[in-house]
Amino acid sequence: MIKIKIEKPFKLSDTITCGQIFRFFVQEDGSYDVILKDRVINVFMEDGFLCVSSNNENDLENVVKNYFDLDNDYSVINSFLESKDNKLIPAIKFSDGLMMIRQDPFETIIEYIISSNNGVPQIANALNNIATRYGKKVNFNDKEYYLFPSYKDLKNVTEEELRACKVGFRDKYIKRMIDKINDNDIDLNEFYGLETNEALNKLMENAGIGPKVASCILLFAYQKYDVFPIDTWVKKVMKKDYAIEGEKNIRNFAIKTYGKYSAIAIQYLFNYGRNKEK
Repeated sequence: MIKIKIEKPFKLSDTITCGQIFRFFVQEDGSYDVILKDRVINVFMEDGFLCVSSNNENDLENVVKNYFDLDNDYSVINSFLESKDNKLIPAIKFSDGLMMIRQDPFETIIEYIISSNNGVPQIANALNNIATRYGKKVNFNDKEYYLFPSYKDLKNVTEEELRACKVGFRDKYIKRMIDKINDNDIDLNEFYGLETNEALNKLMENAGIGPKVASCILLFAYQKYDVFPIDTWVKKVMKKDYAIEGEKNIRNFAIKTYGKYSAIAIQYLFNYGRNKEK
């Protein structure tokens, strides 16, 4: 086990359970097993330290810091957002310590294609089904887990086999995406260097990827903070607190008000709207 000193606000539970991570498992002691690209980790907070163990301890501290975005200074982001919108301050204060994860691009694309018109338990179930059938088995803490397969691992998968994993009507979208990546029609690394609008448009050229799915992919895999992952909770808050309705109007308001940190503001609104009454 390693211990990482946390000297800034960090809400581990909120970060894991707020809807951006689908493949995690709450343990009896309250810790979390989380499946990353190449390993499984167990994490919990204790006395100001993030305590981490893994089946693969190679470069573990750097891997975990990167995954949870721990080296990013969110106080700068929060100060910027507070200066732009006083009404956002309660959501910022409520969400202080919520981090945006840095996830593997391929898995992120597949999970958010699956997320379209789908609930969190169904998304997690489909992802775990794909991993169990096609991913590498990992034994960790007396449990069996499965890493998510690469696009190369899925090269020969069929739509029927994907459908059997409970992905629903999205089977054809996932199959096309897998084929495009394997045929080099899509370069996953290219999106890191693209301007956000270009990256959004390029993603949305693919069936099954609309504005929200593309925004989530660019936020959680490529750390582009000027996207607009607008969902039902955000719409409710914007209607109630800002008298703004419709995705287009919300997006225009976010561009004008929050600019380069629109996605962070929207995630705070989502977290605040969904969890403030709990």
